[in-house]
Amino acid sequence: MTASAPAKSSKVSAPVKVLIALVLAAIVGLALTAYDQALALKIADVLRPIGRLWLNALQMTVVPLVTALVIVGVNTASNAAASGRTARNAIIVFLVLLVGSAAFSAVITPLLLDLLPRDADNIQAFRDALRSPATAATPPSAAQWISSLIPSNALAAAASSAMLPLVAFAMFFGFALSRQERDRRERILDIIRIIADTMITIVRWVLWAAPVGVFALVFVVCAEVGMSILGVLGYYIVLMCVIYILITLLLYVVARFAAGEPFGRFARALVPVQVIAGSTQSSLASLPAMIDSARNRLGYPPALTSLVLPMAVSLFRITSPAQYIAVASFIAWLYGIDVHASQYAVAVLLAAAISMGSTGLPGQANFMTNNMPITQSLGLPVEPLGVLLAVDTIPDVFCTIGNATGGVTATGIVARHTVNQPEQDQSSDS
Repeated sequence: MTASAPAKSSKVSAPVKVLIALVLAAIVGLALTAYDQALALKIADVLRPIGRLWLNALQMTVVPLVTALVIVGVNTASNAAASGRTARNAIIVFLVLLVGSAAFSAVITPLLLDLLPRDADNIQAFRDALRSPATAATPPSAAQWISSLIPSNALAAAASSAMLPLVAFAMFFGFALSRQERDRRERILDIIRIIADTMITIVRWVLWAAPVGVFALVFVVCAEVGMSILGVLGYYIVLMCVIYILITLLLYVVARFAAGEPFGRFARALVPVQVIAGSTQSSLASLPAMIDSARNRLGYPPALTSLVLPMAVSLFRITSPAQYIAVASFIAWLYGIDVHASQYAVAVLLAAAISMGSTGLPGQANFMTNNMPITQSLGLPVEPLGVLLAVDTIPDVFCTIGNATGGVTATGIVARHTVNQPEQDQSSDS
């Protein structure tokens, strides 16, 4: 999901180009396999390194980009929290909801996946087509998990792509940096932002070639797996849509009990917001409707909505952690890899931390750079991400609706718990 409204242009958008590449690859790959499988496999051998090269180019940006974004995100959240009680309450609400979203996904996604049929032969063919490893990392014990939270060597953690300790270091660095003298802090943050922007530029370059990379990956899979690949992608689309819809429905329950909003009133107020969110697939484009509904339909104070809702658009995407967990769980199911509770605990914390710092990335960059760390932390192959990226456009509609609903829900919770705050806090937030 993009964080800004799409520019008006007659050109085909990047997600549509990727989707077209997927469809063409599937048609050509399946048709050629039916006509001459030997020829299809020869072409697949030629295209396989192209797809692998594209994935490697994306992977090389993950460590510096995630580290920089977490540091900047921590300082952004810290500065916002320092501006007053309302902002502090908003940050706390965001964090609780993000962790809750990731935890819900970690529980419900494996249960939903257990309902799907799974053909061992097709799965093996899929893995062979992508040349993915067959086994996951050994799940750590509770003692190992706790001791691994803090890296003894941050550079070694980065070199081994150990994302949880690396993110822990980035958060420590970010909080410590926020305590430094303002001018010195801003100089360091400018450098870190430049690093993040540079990595995003590289990601944009790589994503410019996404149609080629996706075509290569999907053609290889179709040539070696056949028609069953369509069923696998269909399962993924349905799974992600169901996860997003469930989270959106749960937000109504959260709004009822945590914000005191009656179901009917809250649902009616969210209709125009959700229509715009679904049609634009943009949280930022939905912001005016979110503010209007929060003020005029739900009666939240203008000063509060003017502060909390822009913060929500900047820092808070309720569906993001759930997506990271669900994508990794789907890959684990696809490869027949068991993910243990201790590994999910790592992934839940990592997903919540990464989501706070990643808002504002382009939609496809967001998918790849944020899902890779979670997938890697669970010891899973990242090769399927390139294929899943191509079909993420459809679930993204429900993703954006959930994010817009989450922003208004968080505002309602903050409003309920700051309505009786002292006058000096009110003034400091306005």
